[in-house]
Amino acid sequence: MFAVATAFNVSPARAADAAFAQFIASLWPEAQAAGVSRATFDRETRGLEPDYKLPDLILPGRPATGAPSQAEFVQVPADYVREKTIARLASEGQRLMQKHRAALDQIEQQFGVPATIVLAIWGRETDYGRYALPHDTLRVVATQAFVGRRKDQYRGEFILALKLLGEGVVTRKTFRSSWAGATGLTQFLPSEYYKHGVDLDGDGRVDIWHSVPDALASAAKQLVNKGWQGGLRWAYEVRAPANVDCTMGTPEVQRPIGEWLRAGFVPVRGQKLSAAEQAQPASLLQPEGIYGPSFLTTKNYFVIKEYNFSDLYVLFVGHLSDRMTSPQPFATPWSASTQLRTTSVEAMQKHLTRIGLYKDKIDGKAGMLTRAALGAYQKSAGIKVDCWPSEAVLQSMSATR
Repeated sequence: MFAVATAFNVSPARAADAAFAQFIASLWPEAQAAGVSRATFDRETRGLEPDYKLPDLILPGRPATGAPSQAEFVQVPADYVREKTIARLASEGQRLMQKHRAALDQIEQQFGVPATIVLAIWGRETDYGRYALPHDTLRVVATQAFVGRRKDQYRGEFILALKLLGEGVVTRKTFRSSWAGATGLTQFLPSEYYKHGVDLDGDGRVDIWHSVPDALASAAKQLVNKGWQGGLRWAYEVRAPANVDCTMGTPEVQRPIGEWLRAGFVPVRGQKLSAAEQAQPASLLQPEGIYGPSFLTTKNYFVIKEYNFSDLYVLFVGHLSDRMTSPQPFATPWSASTQLRTTSVEAMQKHLTRIGLYKDKIDGKAGMLTRAALGAYQKSAGIKVDCWPSEAVLQSMSATR
């Protein structure tokens, strides 16, 4: 049994660690039910300690997120989809496309996912395997299960991480991850390994840590399992009409692409869309509000977003995929340069929630729903409608409190 912490004999840190050890011990019945042996459980959890420096933790007496889960300042698209990075990864992707041609052809034939899409995911996630993942996966998922924001989810991930280790799928040394517990060349949570893992190289095991064919095929299968539609682009860059209503830029507002075109949206560089393409439903995406590029996003855009729930992530992957077959950058340059603090965007989201214009999470990120809600607020306040978080909007909100 663990000693009970008192104010006289145990420091708060030691008391927290004792509570962590008790929590881990309490998970044995679930691990056993999932097929984890007692020997594996004891071996892998012996000496396991929480990592309280991870982001997205809820720690008593400390800031709600533990460590920062995102940049202090809201990242503008030009900083995320950096041209120099895209160009380098596109060039490397073209080389890897030739090197892994046979596996990529098999992936396209079997799953209907373009080679360039899975290569772009690999490039974005781990720089084609060059990025050394910094964390011990088991420690991450155990910590997130104990004091994370999504305890129930990570409780399951912890059990499955033990299962992976017990089955000899991966060694503890190789089992490295991001701060959120995603592991392997294409960044899978343990549950995703079991749902979407593919042994494409035919060696009898699914190895997303060393086998490029397995990792890329598993990424393709995950996309298919989330609804990927073969033969459909991820998005079309368009020029928006001058009178565009940027508050329409939400997933819920879907129209056939042909209808958007008739409303004044024009495909860039004179691109002609077939009747089949124009019949596809699409949503408007304006990552910088009325500034910068505009896109008509298809179902596959939102499928990639299921892989990582960030508009900028999908934009990066989609554009990198395009650049492997075409050298052209975005037709419209990025223009927003102002960087508000994350806390300022959080304050906006809280205000928008209070007045009923926003119902999504308070995360300090200027995503699709936040931008649309900002535009709705700007309309109601009688100020310029650009669907972009700025000091002017923040001051207007402050004045109305």
